[in-house]
Amino acid sequence: MLDINKIENNFKEVCDLLNIRQQDYTNKLKEILDLNSKRKTIIQEVENLKSIKNSSSKKIGILLQKKELNEVNALKKDVEKMSLKINELDKELNIIGDNMNNKLLFIPNTLNKSVPVGVDENDNVWIRQWETKTKPKNNSLPHWEIAKKLKLVDFEYGVKLSGSRFLSYVGNGSKMVRAIVDILLTRHIKHGYYEILPPLLVNKENMIGAGQLPKFENDAYSIDSQYLIPTSEVALVNSVRDEVVIQNKLPIYLTAATPCFRKESGSAGIDTKGMIRMHQFNKVELVKICLPSTSEEELEKMVLDAENCLQMFEIPYRVIELCSGDVGFHSQKTYDLEVWLPNQNKYREISSCSNCGDFQARRMNAKYKDENGKLNFLHTLNGTGVAVDRLIAALLENHYDGEVLYLPEVLRPYFNNEKYLK
Repeated sequence: MLDINKIENNFKEVCDLLNIRQQDYTNKLKEILDLNSKRKTIIQEVENLKSIKNSSSKKIGILLQKKELNEVNALKKDVEKMSLKINELDKELNIIGDNMNNKLLFIPNTLNKSVPVGVDENDNVWIRQWETKTKPKNNSLPHWEIAKKLKLVDFEYGVKLSGSRFLSYVGNGSKMVRAIVDILLTRHIKHGYYEILPPLLVNKENMIGAGQLPKFENDAYSIDSQYLIPTSEVALVNSVRDEVVIQNKLPIYLTAATPCFRKESGSAGIDTKGMIRMHQFNKVELVKICLPSTSEEELEKMVLDAENCLQMFEIPYRVIELCSGDVGFHSQKTYDLEVWLPNQNKYREISSCSNCGDFQARRMNAKYKDENGKLNFLHTLNGTGVAVDRLIAALLENHYDGEVLYLPEVLRPYFNNEKYLK
């Protein structure tokens, strides 16, 4: 959530940093400021009434001592009227405050000034790429066909159980998922991340805090008053909700491996085959909670963490910086890692690393106390380290030679030290 004072005091700058997202937020911000102006006016009126009421109450006490009952009765009636008016204004204040906050919840994060301006993914900026030393034999099969040939995935069983865009890993496929998760978590823990295995259901307050609601309500699976996590980021960042973190405990690095659930509303017909875009998928998440002064540096380090994961599995990839028209709702700045999929002849996203600044912290009321004892909002970052199903898709398309699947060295201990999977 944006700081209402920042919007008010730096209106043009905030508008400029929002409008380069390729949508004009000027009128929406003006509506919010109008509500805030009304809110301030009512607050002032309430404070004035309370001041007069307090003075009248004191005066009643003095008049009672003097036994001037007529004036006492008149003042009591005035105090009663003021009390009723204050109650009415408080109700109006709550309505205006809720309306203003609801509108603020739909306003995205302001972008970092360094973000390249662009319309959509076609304007994203190439940063670097990494190629494997050895190239497998040419393979023209899509990953889902390879998965079937090697009996790693039973697509029909997944559909039978849950419907379209669900799948079931079987045999060595199930083992591969477990192995990849273990490898990734072990790697992240060695590099300072603290592992958490969170619940898969969270309440509305946590979804709002992470920036998932109300904006992405249509993509969320809800059960009564709870939501299946669309990403474990929701659970990890909310670990500091309503907390004041001691400064010397920062930065905090967290990681989790969980299933994730998204309806993917509006994406029908896109990647409906295979393991690229599913309703339930497996992901290892990275979250950082840090000081504002270090968040940009922490983002660069997080990208390197995600890159190292792909290098371990010998997958060619590239790093791109998202342009202003493609950066996500709660991010200030985002890098995507995209793996090469030979069958599609294109790079596909496998990790997204974002600096959210204080956007989530304001929603969660997550703060730290600085050396002067002043409370400030934390900065939060999130990244995928990495998407397990997409990693398997990339392994299949990059390491299958038409007969056997080459296993990167990091995977071999889980498969009897075999170099190939048949």
